[in-house]
Amino acid sequence: MNKEVDARGLQCPMPLIKTKKALEEIEKGNITAIVDNEVARENISKYAKSMDYKVDVKESQGDFYIDIFKEFKYREVKMVDLEPDSHIMGDFVVSIGKDYLGEGSRELGDILMKGYLYTLTEVQPLPRAVIFINSGVKLTCIGSESLENLRKLEELGVEILSCGTCLDYFKIKQELMVGEISNMYTIVETMNKAKNTIQL
Repeated sequence: MNKEVDARGLQCPMPLIKTKKALEEIEKGNITAIVDNEVARENISKYAKSMDYKVDVKESQGDFYIDIFKEFKYREVKMVDLEPDSHIMGDFVVSIGKDYLGEGSRELGDILMKGYLYTLTEVQPLPRAVIFINSGVKLTCIGSESLENLRKLEELGVEILSCGTCLDYFKIKQELMVGEISNMYTIVETMNKAKNTIQL
């Protein structure tokens, strides 16, 4: 079976995720991923090679054509649509302290945060909870571009907790759209019960 994945114009991590899904849908065959930047080319090539698939990359008019040859389905952890309580949960929580990711460009930080929360819905294990504090609570409120991804995480059984004090500070408690209002006691308790906390 031969399939084509046109991922031109898509931001990281979408090209890799679309390619992974296409590979999961076939037992064996050839996937051609088309991307328009070197980062996507490298990410897809490295992933395919890590799965022991043969990879051939060609460049044409600024686009990269990545042929991935899948002979048998092995060594692969399949991403599937999961029902709540049936998926793999990791023993960690994610704490998000602002509504953008990284330092430097705020515009880039918004894009990275949106990409991070989307990717959380697509990989395993899932966090047991995602905690939002300080300006991070804006991500759970009206106007956030990440609401759909956070709702998906909640459907998969991930707790979405927003600090009530922080919502009050920014005067947006009535704008909460996903998850529940929490307090510092619950937040600390949730972190303490987890083996690891990832702080962003």
